[in-house]
Amino acid sequence: MSKNSFLIVLCGLLLGAEAQAEDLRVGIVSYSKLLAPRDEQFRKAIERDFSSREKKLNAKGKEIEQLEEKLGRDAEILSGSERAKLEKDILSKRREYKTDAADLGEDINLKRNEEQSRAMKEINDAVDLVAKEENLNLVLTAESVPHFDASLDITKKVESKLGSDSGASRSSKSKLKEPE
Repeated sequence: MSKNSFLIVLCGLLLGAEAQAEDLRVGIVSYSKLLAPRDEQFRKAIERDFSSREKKLNAKGKEIEQLEEKLGRDAEILSGSERAKLEKDILSKRREYKTDAADLGEDINLKRNEEQSRAMKEINDAVDLVAKEENLNLVLTAESVPHFDASLDITKKVESKLGSDSGASRSSKSKLKEPE
């Protein structure tokens, strides 16, 4: 293709894109603003669901510390077999503590991810609803756009949909505002 032919095709594409751009309706939504209030809800849910396991884990840690203090304090007066038994007990409890701590960390991360996924689905459903109501062709995240006109921001409209739920389905475990 010659240079002139390429320029003619490019101009044609640009003119077509300009005509389509006139029909393009864009909205911008800030996910960070929509997720921020839910962070406290996530933290409280995790705290509520895992506080008993954290307490048990802390108790195991204190027990290990007490056994280590006893070993350090009584090492000279303990018989060889008593000392070996105490060291073995401490080692066993440390392994158990590390395993329990790793399991707890994994479970907390899983719960956090589940809560975040659920919230993102609710937010995406609300964004879709607003986009349909506003006849938007394109919705971009505010975090991905360096600059935009405030009139394009639909975050408050999405927030109101999350609070009033005009027909979007909610899970029964939803910690977001339920319809009144």
